[in-house]
Amino acid sequence: MRIYNEKHIPVLLEEVLKHLIWKDDGIYVDCTAGEGGHTRAIAERNDKISVLGLDVDSEVLEIAEKRLSHLNNVKLFKASYIELPVVLKTLSINRVSGVLVDLGVSTYQLKGEGRGFSFSKDEPLDMRMNLEQKKTASDVVNNYSEDELSRIIFEFGEEKRFARRIAKSIVSHRPINTTYELVEAIKKALPIGELRRRKRHFATKTFQAIRIEVNSELKNLKTFLNLVPEYLEPQGRIAIISFHSLEDRIVKNHFKEDKRLSSLAGPIVPGREELSVNPRARSAKLRVAERR
Repeated sequence: MRIYNEKHIPVLLEEVLKHLIWKDDGIYVDCTAGEGGHTRAIAERNDKISVLGLDVDSEVLEIAEKRLSHLNNVKLFKASYIELPVVLKTLSINRVSGVLVDLGVSTYQLKGEGRGFSFSKDEPLDMRMNLEQKKTASDVVNNYSEDELSRIIFEFGEEKRFARRIAKSIVSHRPINTTYELVEAIKKALPIGELRRRKRHFATKTFQAIRIEVNSELKNLKTFLNLVPEYLEPQGRIAIISFHSLEDRIVKNHFKEDKRLSSLAGPIVPGREELSVNPRARSAKLRVAERR
């Protein structure tokens, strides 16, 4: 286990419990268990509830196992949320009462030592949520063509004006081995006036784009949305917390277009009180749908 002294605060916790839990003796799946915050709250709601927790990150799952060891109604699995059908088949479960997906990066991934998700520390370019996966951020940064980098920064980072300039700067500064080296390459691509105007850190969009590419995040989300209704019992619910417009747009449109689902709530955003204790929740949006 890497050095880590933080504690993750589950986002929109009360809102998730209110809209997801509709059956007192149901089976619920936290498809992105992380450090176990949402999982624990669901399990403690009622001892008749069964909770399955999935996470692709073995290090985060180790934290969750310790924090949830006192709960007899929780089972944890190292698996991606797109592997939900495999987990359910293993347990001979055909349908569940509800599923939750929190698409945010966990506090451990951001602040634990050596994962390379954050531009606030100088670390190797990794950004893998699944540490068994081969492709890393270093592969993307150092091996993608300028055109490929420009495309993902434009599409996944929504860096509309400077994607091409950033991609060109990255290519010209190769090899890039650490997060700080990547930040420097991004900085050199942006005009001074642009650096001063930005309210958020100038590297945010590019780091987001590379992380999405490394982990196939949008592709996996679309795959999951297509498969999950078949594993919900009638009136079963799906709750998804997104953190940027690309994810939220995919969820919103799918809930509208999938005839198997009926949109129940959303977008629900954090209130002032939650933001005062957890500023990282500021971009979170919760949407909930029900199986027809």
